[in-house]
Amino acid sequence: MSRHGPKLTERWTVNQIVELYNLPLMDLLHQAHEVHRQHHDPNAIQLSTLLSIKTGGCPEDCSYCPQSSRYQTGVEKEKLMEIEKVVQAAKEAKANGAGRFCMGAAWRCPKDHHLDEVIEMIKAVKALGMETCVTLGMLKEGQAERLKEAGLDYYNHNLDTSPEFYGNIITTRTYQDRLDTLERVRKNGINICCGGIVGMGESRRERAGLVAQLANMDPYPESVPINQLIRVEGTPLADAEDLDEFEFIRTIAVARITMPKTMVRLSAGREKMSESTQALCFFAGANSIFYGEKLLTSANPQEQADKKLMDKLGLYALQK
Repeated sequence: MSRHGPKLTERWTVNQIVELYNLPLMDLLHQAHEVHRQHHDPNAIQLSTLLSIKTGGCPEDCSYCPQSSRYQTGVEKEKLMEIEKVVQAAKEAKANGAGRFCMGAAWRCPKDHHLDEVIEMIKAVKALGMETCVTLGMLKEGQAERLKEAGLDYYNHNLDTSPEFYGNIITTRTYQDRLDTLERVRKNGINICCGGIVGMGESRRERAGLVAQLANMDPYPESVPINQLIRVEGTPLADAEDLDEFEFIRTIAVARITMPKTMVRLSAGREKMSESTQALCFFAGANSIFYGEKLLTSANPQEQADKKLMDKLGLYALQK
């Protein structure tokens, strides 16, 4: 293995990724930052805004999710948002500096008549000059084709965790179900946004297993959101132990080394991260954030706080 990982014809093994995790932190950060500078502007951050266009009532049993109908979390089931409200939210996001607008719906799999409405939203947001991303659950045959025809730029569908740990978190859809949806998206030429959640009780090796799954996709995702578990009262993971902040930073660094060209995004959990932790994540290779007041149903650092931090660090928004 070369200093910066396997050749493109090779695959990352879980053991190799564990070796990266186990490096002294300063060595790991140095290597990750070196890789980052080779492929990206080290001071540019891609800004995305995420809007929940259909909240609550999901039939899945994802143990971390407040939108599951199986848990009592205080999240009310809502209908699909009206297109006028979505467009207004997109206009506000663009005015605040976001270049990509992501729309999330709490479905297991969208029905065709729901997809009709989402496609109109995609077209309307595209008309504003923004990149578009949606996360709608699993896709059936023919649905990815329709999203591609609508001009969708990115489809988000996270693996959540490693294959070995997955059954501890979700039982209502299989790991292969997720991979099948990603294959349909990729086959139709839509960029993939795919990452996972850390801090759900998984081991370091299981975190490495998630990274291996992502890095060994051919090609690996164009966008990789790394989420830190947000513990929500009423979900099975409400009492999970906090993940050490340096372990989270290591995960960012490992993702950067194993997927040099991807956009590594700081996603859920950032609201509770200190400015110092976020700065180390940016140094380790994170170059994308969700930017706005909410992430689906969870709080997110507000725009002014993000602007202030970016100014302190000399960072600026990545322009298309």
